[in-house]
Amino acid sequence: MQRALIVAWLALLAQVLPAISAPDEELLGKSAGYPLGTRTNWFYDERVRVGSFSHLDQILPHNTLKKATAPQPLPNAASARKIQYSFEKHSYTLEDFLARQRVTALLLIKNGEILVERYQYDRNATQRLVSHSMAKSIVSLAVGIALAEKNIASLDDTVSKYVPKLSGSPYGETAIRNVLRMSSGVPFNEAYDGKDDLTRFTIARYSQGSIAALREFRTREAEQGTRFHYASSETVILTVLLRAVTGMTLSEYLTPRLWQPMGAEADATWVRTSDGTESGAGSFNAILRDYGRLGVLLANDGAAGGKQIVPKDYLLDATDWHRQPDAFAPRKATPYFGYGYQFGLFPGEKRRFALLGVYGQSIFVDPELKLVMVVTAAAKNANVGQESYGPERDALWRGIIKQYGSW
Repeated sequence: MQRALIVAWLALLAQVLPAISAPDEELLGKSAGYPLGTRTNWFYDERVRVGSFSHLDQILPHNTLKKATAPQPLPNAASARKIQYSFEKHSYTLEDFLARQRVTALLLIKNGEILVERYQYDRNATQRLVSHSMAKSIVSLAVGIALAEKNIASLDDTVSKYVPKLSGSPYGETAIRNVLRMSSGVPFNEAYDGKDDLTRFTIARYSQGSIAALREFRTREAEQGTRFHYASSETVILTVLLRAVTGMTLSEYLTPRLWQPMGAEADATWVRTSDGTESGAGSFNAILRDYGRLGVLLANDGAAGGKQIVPKDYLLDATDWHRQPDAFAPRKATPYFGYGYQFGLFPGEKRRFALLGVYGQSIFVDPELKLVMVVTAAAKNANVGQESYGPERDALWRGIIKQYGSW
């Protein structure tokens, strides 16, 4: 009996203890205590990346989503299978992934129970970790809720019906459904190099407001609804739309409709702009386990605590590539992922989907297996497909799926 207790205790300890070392610790600021960046360098300077990505709400003004009074339990599983995966003709374990990639935290959940919880670079369970573009999927959930509440009559309505200040602009005359799929046809360059349209748009948004920044884009190079083209500006359109139809900030709207009903154990924060709207396209911050709870909610088709929090049919429309036009299918929208309503859609016949953010942030969801993997990171490149992180993370996910089912 005593030996069994010791084994169980050691297994639990292994779940929460950080790895002995992680890649590029010194380059990422270990000796300096993983310092925080400033308003101007937190995104680009990797010397402050770890600190900034776990304390963004100490750097930038934000709104708050208050935690639930009774958090949804996330118990540790009694046992977990050893995770193995194949990558570049070699076999690896989960510990190898942590040792090879700049992962700040990783959480694996099945059937609402924690199989694995790890932190690196001195991060811990109380720190709010940045979502980057995973936030886009949260905006989409707000659209689904607003649609169910009839604040939005139809996704086929144009944005300008609800936001008259965008009337006559390409973005304003785009159907909400096409904005959800990032298919306005408006050209937008998002290269994360400080010289792209995203930079120009962000500067304009903070200095002139969201409406003025959106109206700066005056042309349409493709018919709306016919192609996927990634553009953070399109999530900002949805953010402005939601403010118009609800009369609230996203944080105010989602606190009693999403964050508290799903049972969040900690407050979340969302960086806001000068006009009071949240960033929308990014800069949502939450603790690792609450990202896990969000993943569990999605794995359960939007239900939690015996209640339907996110409308199920909307969520299926958002996350099932079979429900998308052909142009948005996996390997057509992009070389790998398909694209739904602000969600990345995995190839394969089964419904699997992802919330994705630059520099390696991700929540992977398999509703059939009730599997959720949350990974936060400080990768080398904003686009992790430019390095081994992206393909190896996918290989890890496929290895986990193989442990419990089939692709």
